[in-house]
Amino acid sequence: VRDGAEIVILSDLSDGGISAEQTYIPPLMAVGAVHHHLLGQKLRLEASLVVETAQAWSTHHIACLVGFGASAVHPYAAMEGVRAWHASSRTQTMMSTGKIPAISVETALTNFRESVDAGLYKIMSKIGISLLSSYHAAQIFEAIGLGSDVMELAFKGTVSRVGGMTMTEVANEVASLQSAGFPEAGVKALSNYGFVKYYTGKEYHHNSPPLTKTLHKALREKNVDQYKLFQESLKAAPLTVLRDLIDIKSDREPISIDKVEPVEEIMRKFCTGGMSLGALSREAHETLGIAMNRFGGKSNSGEGGEDDKRFNRINDVDEDGVSASFPYLRGLKNGDLPTSQIKQVASGRFGVSPEYLMSASQIEIKLAQGAKPGEGGQLPGQKIDKYIATLRLSKPGVTLISPPPHHDIYSIEDLAQLIYDLHMINPAAKVSVKLVAGSGIGTIAAGVAKANADVIQVSGHDGGTGASPLSSIKHAGVPWELGLTEVHTTLLNSGLRDRVLLRVDGGLKTGWDV
Repeated sequence: VRDGAEIVILSDLSDGGISAEQTYIPPLMAVGAVHHHLLGQKLRLEASLVVETAQAWSTHHIACLVGFGASAVHPYAAMEGVRAWHASSRTQTMMSTGKIPAISVETALTNFRESVDAGLYKIMSKIGISLLSSYHAAQIFEAIGLGSDVMELAFKGTVSRVGGMTMTEVANEVASLQSAGFPEAGVKALSNYGFVKYYTGKEYHHNSPPLTKTLHKALREKNVDQYKLFQESLKAAPLTVLRDLIDIKSDREPISIDKVEPVEEIMRKFCTGGMSLGALSREAHETLGIAMNRFGGKSNSGEGGEDDKRFNRINDVDEDGVSASFPYLRGLKNGDLPTSQIKQVASGRFGVSPEYLMSASQIEIKLAQGAKPGEGGQLPGQKIDKYIATLRLSKPGVTLISPPPHHDIYSIEDLAQLIYDLHMINPAAKVSVKLVAGSGIGTIAAGVAKANADVIQVSGHDGGTGASPLSSIKHAGVPWELGLTEVHTTLLNSGLRDRVLLRVDGGLKTGWDV
């Protein structure tokens, strides 16, 4: 750069490709290290960084490279993949038979680039950024699982609260991945590591089909042994979440179980996650409401309104447990109440009416979703039937996406006004505010407490109903352990902890999690 170069290209492309004897530096680490070195030498504004890499193929990869200093990215392996897809006999057959549009390879590459661009726009919009120049090198990220030496070299200034992998461990991981590309036996197809969808023997999933089947069997058969097997399966699982690294350490003698709060009182503190009708079926949504009301807990309506016939108790149940009012449900009892005690108010305001708010014992303002922060709820048009459209004051077949919060809550003053309005329309209901676990949540929670909220919900990245686009599932939100710790500490230090109740969600499964 001192010699006058204005563009620096960081490339892992070599003649003949990477060999078994030569590995690569992870491109994100390379661009971050060069970016910060040039900053330290006061040369950063003299040159642009371009990354030419086989290690970028998703919108998140591109967003990270741009966010840590790259002005342009050439994902040559992804583009080669597009060319290979276009040239394959299967693709050509589908084009010739009209199953997919017949396009040229140039159009396919353009489509790929435009898709990545659209994904970048969406990622930037989540944080409220309009221009790529505002996102470029802004480092709007939080690292999880990277140690101080890695952060200091390549990601200086980025938050990494729990530490983690050292430079040596990163190098070992790169080497093991590379060696998988040169097996003794030939490779016929690229391996699917199961990062998104569960595959036996691949990436461990907390919500795997075998685990779910064990839990379902325990519930259907009321089988305690099956539930113990479910618990043991979780205990024996690989380290997956932060709380797996924690042990309870106490110097006190255990007390008698009869001195512990009774199970009925503990159960009253449980709530379901905010899952809307549409994301869940009508039967599942109403069953959750009835079940939680039976033992004094609270189900959460999610955003999307609620049928007013659910506001009253069911009194027409016959000896078979069937009600004429809810004929598709089984096992009902007279006096069952199908309503959700927590009514959610989100940015879209879907289905919100005075009656809806008056039927609540708690009203929740959804400022963010833990599983996909910065986005509103998303319900595809094909799920919007006449019944759901009626509840949401919409039309059948129309896709419903509530905007992210920064469309209509711009400040803590706006939030305080909304909390006041909800207290006014239903003085008997408590008002809760749902926040997403992330660095800085403590400061926001302090503002929420001052704005007279009664409950603060800390939402972790685990969870969600599956009503989410593929690109929104990963790389968003952080574990609730980090969010809860920060909120509790900040409120305590600010003298605000006694003002609010703290509630948490995100992948809670057993008593150990509680």
